Amino acid sequence: MLRIGLFLMTNLAVILVASITLSLLGVDHYLDQSGGLNLQSLLIFCAIFGFAGSFISLFLSKFIAKKTTGTRIIERPQTADEQWLVTTVEQLARDAGIKTPEVGIFPAQQSNAFATGWNRNAALVAVSLGLLQRFDRDEVRAVLAHEIGHVANGDMITLSLIQGVVNTFVMFFARIIGHTVDRVIFKTENGHGIGFYIVTIVAEIVLGILASTIVMAFSRYREYRADAAGARLAGRGAMIRALQRLQAEVQAGAQNPMPDSMKAFAISGGFKQTFGRLFSSHPPLEERIAALNKVQ
Repeated sequence: MLRIGLFLMTNLAVILVASITLSLLGVDHYLDQSGGLNLQSLLIFCAIFGFAGSFISLFLSKFIAKKTTGTRIIERPQTADEQWLVTTVEQLARDAGIKTPEVGIFPAQQSNAFATGWNRNAALVAVSLGLLQRFDRDEVRAVLAHEIGHVANGDMITLSLIQGVVNTFVMFFARIIGHTVDRVIFKTENGHGIGFYIVTIVAEIVLGILASTIVMAFSRYREYRADAAGARLAGRGAMIRALQRLQAEVQAGAQNPMPDSMKAFAISGGFKQTFGRLFSSHPPLEERIAALNKVQ
């Protein structure tokens, strides 16, 4: 889950900073001559900045992932395990038809791994120290294959496009709400008053949180595809065993949570029942295992 959570946080920060900056600069060219909203101009304005926020987050994803998790890139393998890890990723990437990603290890005792990067030929795949210590090599290979699957499937760029659309409509409706409240409640007649800016920012935060359920639904769907890719590259049995091992650690309480900012980019993410499921980036492990068992 490391990947999408970090992407969402960076994206939201960019959008909020852009909104505050634009407000301070008085950039409101989407008002018509009468002081009302020109919805077409507003939609174009929001699309430009909505997609800009999403793609800035995309281009920063690998850098921030390294810094957030403390990932150490293996440039020259120092141990047999590191050499095996690099060689395995090279083989899986070749089989998947992509350029070999950077390979790293992050210092965490929970079993986890993640992949990120702005395109399928400039990616990063990293595993936790705990996963390397407790999983056998077939299971580690399956986890790596899952992450390579995310990269080969182009999940990051697809996520960015979806997030750009979400950003556009969050900014669009937040400004409509802010404009309406400013006119009706604060009685502003010309331009925008302070009420517009305060309400718009609050609405962006609330709508952004609600809209994240769309991104999370996409993430859950892509997890099944990455599991299927892992099964093709490393074998269905190994992929199922890796997920079962993760499930056993979760049930035993050994699976410490990843940083919230990175949960959606990892192979194992948190899952909460009922309402919390809407904000979960991963389906339950038992459902992922069941889906693989159905594959012929």
